[in-house]
Amino acid sequence: MEIAPATTLILSPLLPEAVLWALAGAALLLTGYGLLRRARGTLLRSLVALLLLGVLANPVARKEERDALPDIAVVVSDESPSQQIGERRQQTEQALAALTDKLNALPNLELRVVRAGAADADSARRDEGTRLFSALNQALTDVPRHRLAGSFLLTDGQVHDIPELAAASELTRAPLHVLLSGRPDERDRRLVVKNAPTFGMLNQPLTLTLRVEDSSILPGEMAELRFRQQDGPSFSQNVPVGRDVTIPFKLDRAGRSLIELDVPPVPGELTPLNNRAALSINGIRDRLRVLLVTGEAHAGERVWRNLLKADPNVDLVHFTILRPPDKQDGTPIRELSLIAFPIRELFEIKLNEFDLVIFDRYRRRGILPTAYFENIGRYVERGGALLEVSGPAYATPLSLYRTPLSEVFPGRPTGQVRNEPFVPRLSDIGRRHPVTANLSGAGEPGGMPNWSRWFRAVMVEAKRGETLMQTPNNEPLLLLDRVEKGRVAQVYSDHIWLWSRGFEGGGPQAELLRRLAHWLMKEPDLEEEALRAEARDGRIEVERRSLKPRSEPVTVQRPDGVEQPLQLEERGDGLATGAVGATLPGIWRIRDGQREALATVGAVNPREFADVRATPDKLRPISSASGGGVVWQRDGMPDIRLLDKGRNGSLREAAGRNWLGLIRQQDYVVTGLVLTPLAPALLMLALGIAGLMLMWRRESR
Repeated sequence: MEIAPATTLILSPLLPEAVLWALAGAALLLTGYGLLRRARGTLLRSLVALLLLGVLANPVARKEERDALPDIAVVVSDESPSQQIGERRQQTEQALAALTDKLNALPNLELRVVRAGAADADSARRDEGTRLFSALNQALTDVPRHRLAGSFLLTDGQVHDIPELAAASELTRAPLHVLLSGRPDERDRRLVVKNAPTFGMLNQPLTLTLRVEDSSILPGEMAELRFRQQDGPSFSQNVPVGRDVTIPFKLDRAGRSLIELDVPPVPGELTPLNNRAALSINGIRDRLRVLLVTGEAHAGERVWRNLLKADPNVDLVHFTILRPPDKQDGTPIRELSLIAFPIRELFEIKLNEFDLVIFDRYRRRGILPTAYFENIGRYVERGGALLEVSGPAYATPLSLYRTPLSEVFPGRPTGQVRNEPFVPRLSDIGRRHPVTANLSGAGEPGGMPNWSRWFRAVMVEAKRGETLMQTPNNEPLLLLDRVEKGRVAQVYSDHIWLWSRGFEGGGPQAELLRRLAHWLMKEPDLEEEALRAEARDGRIEVERRSLKPRSEPVTVQRPDGVEQPLQLEERGDGLATGAVGATLPGIWRIRDGQREALATVGAVNPREFADVRATPDKLRPISSASGGGVVWQRDGMPDIRLLDKGRNGSLREAAGRNWLGLIRQQDYVVTGLVLTPLAPALLMLALGIAGLMLMWRRESR
């Protein structure tokens, strides 16, 4: 588009400016001197000097041929997850179509449409919320700001990258208009966690502070708060709406735990997605208290002691019975031991303070009364952990099985002890159980493990539980069992210490015993039946562990409530894995019919759903500073007007009742240039000569 040419007057001196100014100064001094002396012909000389200076200044008329550059308008359409609520998406699409039609009809205007805010895994991880101004700046990276006629934001008003007014001077040079989706009278109930711990000691009192907010509440209104802890207790209670509430709770499992809180939706609210919140809290065990009782000194005694003492989080109490009370050698009672065996304190008063009790080659010698074995049995049933490492005495009448502990032991001795070399092997269950699965050197199923031999095994009959390790003749070597709330493990050989000594290459003794102790103390990672999920690299990775192969798929529920099946692939070691793409931020639920796992994408409580009510309050300050307006899409599309700049290029108000304005920036590019001298050389030379002759004639009289 061409615009009228513009003509300006410029000087194109024939001599350097410094010389020209020097000549002008000299002429001025001579003229002043002549006037002072009243010399004849001074005015004529001055006119001739002025004429010659004009010739040397060379005035030129410059005429520019100009082509107008189109002004630019930018429309940013919000496609964030909050825009999917209700009719907002439909409203925005209709408004976008109407707005683009109106803008395309305006002359000399270039339109750029940007769709921004769509959820993806990367933005979900960073929890950036809705970022419309980043998209607007990106659309204007190749555009000079003086060509921007104005911009439009089609959004619900919940924008999370609004710049400070002082930093938005470039954007406020042109009007910024906001077209709001949604309604001004929307209702939404939200659950806001004000304060919560990031970690806590197991079984110690913890608290969190939350608040149920509602845009329209009645005085004294209550809401039902539901508390669910992953693999833990659940409860509900009524809490007041609009007031801070403190909720007490405890963690009963080590490691990362997800706690989910939610309140039921109310009629007419926008979405239930922000009616719930999730907390990721790391459960930390206090120092583990382990009681180790060794029945007699033997070569493998220090295996257990070294393993437990190597862990700084273990508080070990270890007693070894060196001399049975029935031994008659005349030794005075006071000299039998340096420290008396505090059996009443350990097995009656403080038994429940221990996380794990280990009997290593213990035999009945009259040291512990029958009542104390009954205490140990009750300790296990109430949630305690008991490990028994059998020596040859387990097959004799002095066996611990001949005590009340027979009610919790999974293996019944047959009375035989096999004293011959053999290589321990994993059972079929052992290859899938997390305590023994993938042990180093286990070899392929049916093959020979790359472990050293053992030379003794106590023969038992498995009453219950799971046999993880066995002899080549399929006789149990390691039995695990759950007894009500507690757990029991038995190792039917006292030769595991050969692995730690490196005999014939040794074996995975440390790893096996570590896993065994952690399983007994209910570490979540060693549960034999478990379902886990974790968000990683834009995917939800699902892992199901089971002692039996399972073919049924799991159900994946997205944060928006949509469900889809996911088929898992068996690996053969007790694990089945699969993955699904994760784009929506929030809590993802995975169910297999028996268990439920949770995974969080991005922040546990994403900013996008912290408040989803449509609002003009956030964008109005920056829109007003630019001269723009804020209107509701539901009121219809206003007229679009082109406005001229105010005086001195200042910005005028660009919004009114039922109309929004764009500024004509009138930028252009010069396509041609014509220079016309105003003092032709020959004409000016003739005039100069005529002036000199006239001056000579006058002076010669």
